[in-house]
Amino acid sequence: MDIRQEIKRFLTTRRARVTPQMAGLPVTAGNRRVPGLRREEVALLAGVSVDYYTRLERGNLSGASREVLDALSQALLLDDAETQHLHDLARSASPSGQVRSHRSHQADSALRPGVQWILDSMPMPAAVHDATGSYLATNLMARALYSPLFVDPAPGLARNGSGRGSARPSMPRFMFLDERSRSFFPRWEQGAEDLVAMLRLAAGSNPGDPELTALVGELSTHSREFSVMWARHDVRYVCRADKLVHHPVVGQMHLVCESTAMTSSPGLTMVVYGVEPGSPSADAMRLLASWAASEVASATQPARDTHIAS
Repeated sequence: MDIRQEIKRFLTTRRARVTPQMAGLPVTAGNRRVPGLRREEVALLAGVSVDYYTRLERGNLSGASREVLDALSQALLLDDAETQHLHDLARSASPSGQVRSHRSHQADSALRPGVQWILDSMPMPAAVHDATGSYLATNLMARALYSPLFVDPAPGLARNGSGRGSARPSMPRFMFLDERSRSFFPRWEQGAEDLVAMLRLAAGSNPGDPELTALVGELSTHSREFSVMWARHDVRYVCRADKLVHHPVVGQMHLVCESTAMTSSPGLTMVVYGVEPGSPSADAMRLLASWAASEVASATQPARDTHIAS
């Protein structure tokens, strides 16, 4: 990863979306040559010189203080996730423009056996995934919910982009490389944008992650839509709280989801899904549970054991 280019593109895309009106600056007559703020306007708002901001935007964040980064965040109206991403990029920068190596928490993380016990005790779908969107552990209901990934995966998609032969189901590969995702997720574009934004945030936090780098390269090569979304440099903490899926067996379901970082396994996230009581989606969830008990358990048990052991 060229960290200077990452910094440059992030700052320029954020600057382009902020208008003078949004920043509280007076608007003068005449045509503006840029869609958003000028560099000198950002420098004014951040309290730094134009030359210094220009150097920062060219990718040289090395040595920038927390105070300067926070001032830039305020000037560019960054949200919490974008502010974290800016700090992550600065932490990765070096005078040479090369990525500074970080200790990968994900590489050291391993699921305790108790995590699977917790997942299996939940009556609703629950799963654990890593920063690349690959599932490390699931309960029966999650495997039933995402049956195209676990019960009937498309050939070649349940693999690791690094070529190491992992069989972990991957939500990004399903989303962008499996045409069934378009019908499974009626709000496909919304979900795809969320997924790319979370991958971008993960890349800023650990730009040297080989699995994430390989995944981004693979998706960029095979999906134009991914490439377009990736180029926006949007970042986001979590997906939208509600999801709409059209399950191939039980039909349409409105889901709510809650995700949380796992303190016992840094770099991993647990996601739990629910439905509104008494709703048609609750009826569909009961039907899904019945189908899972009769069809999914025997079809996915060996795969689940493999995921946990890997």
